Amino acid sequence: MALRAVIIDYGVVLSGPADAHSHAELVRLTGLSKERFEQLYWTDRPAYDMGALNGDTYWQKFFADAGLPFDIRVIEDLNYWDARLWGNENSAMVAWQAQLKLAGLRTAILSNMGDVILAHILKVHKHWIHRFDALVWSFQVGLVKPNPAIYRLTLDRLGTAPEETLFIDDKMPNIEAARALGICALRYSTTGQLRDDLCRMALENELPLPG
Repeated sequence: MALRAVIIDYGVVLSGPADAHSHAELVRLTGLSKERFEQLYWTDRPAYDMGALNGDTYWQKFFADAGLPFDIRVIEDLNYWDARLWGNENSAMVAWQAQLKLAGLRTAILSNMGDVILAHILKVHKHWIHRFDALVWSFQVGLVKPNPAIYRLTLDRLGTAPEETLFIDDKMPNIEAARALGICALRYSTTGQLRDDLCRMALENELPLPG
């Protein structure tokens, strides 16, 4: 069955790598070592992405778990830099989405995402973010990848079957979950590698290749 749609992850696919300056500011504001910061930063990220925590309560719990005194002004700064951590655009992949649309394919973003970060993304990328036919942000639906339900929801919003859909993500557990549902899925590392993988799967006649 021919491809009719492409689902693309946001973080480190449509966006660039995490911004080093923003990361350094986050670490500085907490006063923790990089190693301790990273451990605590990711511990409650699934709950934040699912909407069980918002930006403020996520950092409040971070401070409590770290044994740090609560300071609302620091929380505001942490939210500021956390949003900018993931704000850089991967211009090659954004351009590819425009090519896909011109070729008649439907496109969606499926991303694990918290509320404060999404507000920043919608502001700084407003010139292209709404070109997608479907936008599925985890905190808005109470589901996170690799839960199969969030893939099914995205397919429903696109109106396509799994075998008609290509999924691009940078994390292997998310790729494996998509494949288990019958979705053609490729792991993203670079745009050049993605182009090679699409050719290897003989998909160059079904969709434009990324530049």
